[in-house]
Amino acid sequence: MPATRALVASQTGRVHATLGDERQADRHLGDADELLADGLGEAPVWVAYFDAAEHADARAVSPRDLTAHGRRNRAASICFEDALALRKPGFDRVRVMDRIGLAAALFDEGEDERGAGAAQQALDEAARVDSTLVTSRLNTLLHAARPYETAAVNDVLTRANDLAAARPTTVAA
Repeated sequence: MPATRALVASQTGRVHATLGDERQADRHLGDADELLADGLGEAPVWVAYFDAAEHADARAVSPRDLTAHGRRNRAASICFEDALALRKPGFDRVRVMDRIGLAAALFDEGEDERGAGAAQQALDEAARVDSTLVTSRLNTLLHAARPYETAAVNDVLTRANDLAAARPTTVAA
């Protein structure tokens, strides 16, 4: 089924990015792009959550993971923006994680002012969602924002630290 194949290709690409294999990551993510472009057709219930927004999220996380392995920095922020634009109503927790990812990506891309603005919006939404996974993603935001020493970024760091402290978690994200 196209939906199952697209999900597997998307997640396989993400795994290869985590491992630092840019060529394989690009190949599998590209395969998922093609399957999505051709249409997913009828999807089994267990894979119905997978759509273009979920794939855009995988595309967004992959550059961040590749950068951690010293690969070229690609604009993850664009993919996070795509994921947010494509995300259907009812996926509040995932939307918050996308917003946190967008803010972290903007910081990673040297866009500290835009990153601070995106982070404030992400933190506003994160405060309304009780999720261990969302709380753990704040660590990604904190790490990405730390190199910047501006008042706006310091406010983000304070708010993110306070929110993370109010909802401690041991989950790694």
